[in-house]
Amino acid sequence: MAGVLGIYAFEEIWNVSRFLYYGLVAIQTRGEEVSTMSVGEQNVTVKGLPDNLNISGLKGHCGIAGVFTKQEGFYFDDGISILYDGSIDVETLADQIKSGKKVEECLSELDGAYALLVLKENVMYATRDPYGIRPLCIGGIGFDMAVISSESSTLDVIGAEYSRDIKPGEVVVVDQFYIESIENNVKPRANCAFEFVYFSRPDSHVFGKSVHTIRKLIGETLEPHEADVVIGVPETAIPFAMAYANKNKIPVDLGFVRTGRPTRTAIKPTQLERMIGVQLKLNPVRTAVVGKRVVLIDDSVVRGTTMRNTVSLLRRRGAKEVHVRIASPKLIAPCPYGVEVPTKDELIAVSNTEEEIARIIGADTFSYLKVDQLRELIGLPVCTGCMTGEYPTETTEEYPAEIIGECAEVSQ
Repeated sequence: MAGVLGIYAFEEIWNVSRFLYYGLVAIQTRGEEVSTMSVGEQNVTVKGLPDNLNISGLKGHCGIAGVFTKQEGFYFDDGISILYDGSIDVETLADQIKSGKKVEECLSELDGAYALLVLKENVMYATRDPYGIRPLCIGGIGFDMAVISSESSTLDVIGAEYSRDIKPGEVVVVDQFYIESIENNVKPRANCAFEFVYFSRPDSHVFGKSVHTIRKLIGETLEPHEADVVIGVPETAIPFAMAYANKNKIPVDLGFVRTGRPTRTAIKPTQLERMIGVQLKLNPVRTAVVGKRVVLIDDSVVRGTTMRNTVSLLRRRGAKEVHVRIASPKLIAPCPYGVEVPTKDELIAVSNTEEEIARIIGADTFSYLKVDQLRELIGLPVCTGCMTGEYPTETTEEYPAEIIGECAEVSQ
């Protein structure tokens, strides 16, 4: 998983590096391990969050930037900068561009699932895969700048106005004097369903839909149960929990207090880091749960180890009952489109029923959202490959090792 951002100021008096920095801060929830920025032909890459970027030497009126969960997703060489969210053969793309072939032609022939930005000779290019699996939108700051981002909330944060989503298969070319749109062959639409469950910020619109609205609908749809309090696992599950509580007329409460800066434990690269992240992030509020029947809501369960620890924390703080509701369908298959899901033998849903999972994690009851429910609530043609094993492209679960290496890990 990654977040990409591009800004093009039409007058050379502008320096876009500070705008890019603030945009990265807004989109850092899509990747917390690596941050990078390229302005003109200068670039800087650091481990960790955008706070660690030293942008004092980056000056220019156009640039691209990104955040990533691993050391992949970006390429800088010979005056060419490429950033992408998804899975592509970036070396081949770079070689084609270096050969003198038009960038827009190279992008039109690109295979994979991606939202991608290229900066070359002060021209910015943006494109999405023909299926529209990954999100990408465009807007602007008055008549001064064009802004392209994985999420619309980034535009809001830096004071830009959202214009539209970049279409599946479309190539947008931004020059100092014009913005050109080149539409190519479009495949049957297959937007990533997990953008609405976990990846995107709740204040974003992706694929033309409000993420917050979809999450409220999901929360209202989760299986009801008698309880004294509803709590959501920070931060993504809070909207689900609020909607569930409102629908079922159960009080919702602050169940956990975070220690340290906001972080997304699910995108940490190792199990140890995820476990430490949970221990720091999820300190239960004893008075919210002691002696109570608790409905605990989270966005997803992959291996089950994180949820088992969370349920145990609530038990130790005195929860009488813990009923777990998951705001996504069960994950049973890998993703060949830029999100690394663990192997099948690690996925708790592959070989266990909901009743068995409840016993494994120590909950009284356990329930997933159903795939058909998620599709209906989103109301778009979506990719649910990781939930069904059925993919919109001609691919199989046995996808190449080099693609796995480019993937961002989402595992709990």
